[in-house]
Parts: sequence; structure tokens; C-alpha cells
Amino acid sequence: MSVEFEAALKDLGGKLTQIESVMDLDSLRKEVAELEEEAARPNLWDDPEAAQKVTSQLSHKQAEIRKVTDLRQRLDDLGVLYELAEAEGDAATMSEADTDLKNLARDVDALEVRTLLSGEYDERNAVVTIRSEAGGVDAADWAEMLLRMYLRWAERHGYPTDVYDISYAEEAGIRSATFKVSAPYVYGTLSVEQGTHRLVRISPFDNQSRRQTSFAHVEVLPEVEAIDHVEVPEKDIRVDVYRSSGPGGQSVNTTDSAVRITHLPSGIVVSCQNEKSQLQNKAAAMKVLQAKLLLRKKAEERAELDALRDGGSSWGNQMRSYVLHPYQLVKDLRTEYEVGNPSAVLDGDLDAFLEAGIRWRKQQETAAAG
Repeated sequence: MSVEFEAALKDLGGKLTQIESVMDLDSLRKEVAELEEEAARPNLWDDPEAAQKVTSQLSHKQAEIRKVTDLRQRLDDLGVLYELAEAEGDAATMSEADTDLKNLARDVDALEVRTLLSGEYDERNAVVTIRSEAGGVDAADWAEMLLRMYLRWAERHGYPTDVYDISYAEEAGIRSATFKVSAPYVYGTLSVEQGTHRLVRISPFDNQSRRQTSFAHVEVLPEVEAIDHVEVPEKDIRVDVYRSSGPGGQSVNTTDSAVRITHLPSGIVVSCQNEKSQLQNKAAAMKVLQAKLLLRKKAEERAELDALRDGGSSWGNQMRSYVLHPYQLVKDLRTEYEVGNPSAVLDGDLDAFLEAGIRWRKQQETAAAG
């Protein structure tokens, strides 16, 4: 076996061993055994919501074990394949082994990034809100482009999405949108997207074809669960109902089923119009409100500690630039990671940016703790 290939296999083996240690496979297998026992209970589906949670957790943890064991098997098989190809002088198989090595390295790196998600809410589903900011009609169009980008990213991974609310702008694009992405660790993954996204391009809405800079803000929240105990007294909220509408103000619903909830003490406003009934829209809007209040509470608890850390990270500042003119470039302003293919990124090819963001955040946390 060539020295380079052997060194690469050894490096990947070391990474996998570290990943296996962090994931604690023995504990994970014990949890799977307990969940399998619970899933086998005859009365499990008497409580459909609890049953769904058990089966979902079981499926997720089984997939986690399968993912790391499959990588270990691929690593072992690759070493054998290369040795056989080398012994027989089979150039085609050796080339195939080199390709497999690159693919394996990519998959190990991706799993390594997942082990960096250890925050309190990182395992949860994500609730994402996009708002247009400075830039007029271009900003509204930009907000809609970002909405498509995240929905396409979720679609690429097979993650279910549920759009709670879209507020359409008058001429084009959207003022805001809120949607949920359901998948294990999707909050921890998408939370690095929080901040202001900047677009530079020739405006399609300017008859003089001038360059326009526009901004949109992305907010990412963890989905609230029953264990969070976020109490919202009825006296603290005002509930308004209105008729759902689509682009251009056209009615898409003949009843006043859309719901807007205002949290009076904080001034937070949330809305939902995409469910079939007013009751469902109110329930969905309340979950978004609770998520916002949960993170607000946690932020207040961390405020004093963040002050001691020179203010912590500036999540609200510009975090990524997408330049379509005079050159083609997407650049993350925190990690310095960049690619020269904006169209692919805007079509949902975000994984490299997400991985770079997660690694950067972990470095920031480690430096702050030190």
C-alpha cells in the first residue's frame, strides 16, 4: 500500500475513533434497547403524540449508530480493496479506491461536524423567520430568494418543512416568512445562519439597470417542547384574526382564519395563516411565540456572562455577502469561507457554509471558555 494512501486511512481511522468516543456508542445502543422496549408496548399508540416521539427518537438513534458503523466498515473495506488492486496491478480499481477515499473523507468530516452540536437545544427542529430589511423592493425579492434557498436545502436532505406564514410585499417578493424544518439537530445546524444576509446585484426592478445592495435578516429558533414550561398568560397576549392572502393581495381563504398574536409585555408579534383553521393557526403561532420567549429568557440569563466575554458574538451583524455583479462570489464574513458559484448556493447547496459556521462557532466557544 502506498505511503500516502496508508497515511490517509490512518488519519480517517483516528477521526472515526474520536467521533465514536464523542458519540458514546455503548450508551447510544443502551438507549436504543430501551426505546425498542417502549415502542413494543401494546398501548403505545393510546397517546399518539408520545408514540410519535418514541418512534422518532428510536429511528434517529438507530440511524446515528448505523451511520458511524457504516463509515467504519467502509474504511476497513477500502484498505482491503486498495491492497488487492495494488497486488494485482489493477489501475482502474486503484483509481476507484482513490475516489472512494475522497468520498469517505467527506462523509467522516460531515459526521465530525455533527458531533460539535452539543448545545442545549441543538437536537431540536428549527423555526426560521426571514425578514426583508434595507433595499426596498429588491430587499423583498431577496428575502423570497433566501426563503427558496432554505426550503431547497431542506428538500435536498429530505427534511420536512411547514410554512407557517408568508407576508407578501406589494410589488414583488416578501416582507417576511416563518417556517419550520423538522430533523434531528437541524436547529443546531441552521442556527449558524442567524444574522443579516447581503445581496449585491444589478436590480431587475431598476429600468436603468443600476447595481443595488439589499439586506434580509434570518432568525433561527429551536422548536419549543412540553418540557420547556414557557408560560404565556392570556392577559399578556392580544389575538387578532384576519383573512389569509396570497401574492398581490389576492384572497386565498374566504374565512378569517389567519391569526396574529401580540405579546404585550415584550411587543413580540407572530402570525400564522397557512393552516386550515383558526385554531390550528393560533396553536402554530403560539409555538413560535413560545420559542421566541424561550430564547429571550436564555439570552437574559447569559447577558451578564456575555458582558464578561466582551459582548460575545455579534450574531445580528452582517454574516454573509452574496455578490452577483460585478463578479460572482458568496463569502461568509465570519469564517472567511467562500465559493464562486452563487447560483448553486441559492439553489440550496449550503452544507459547506453550515459546516464552516459550526466549526467557527465551536472555536469561538472554546476560546471564550479558555
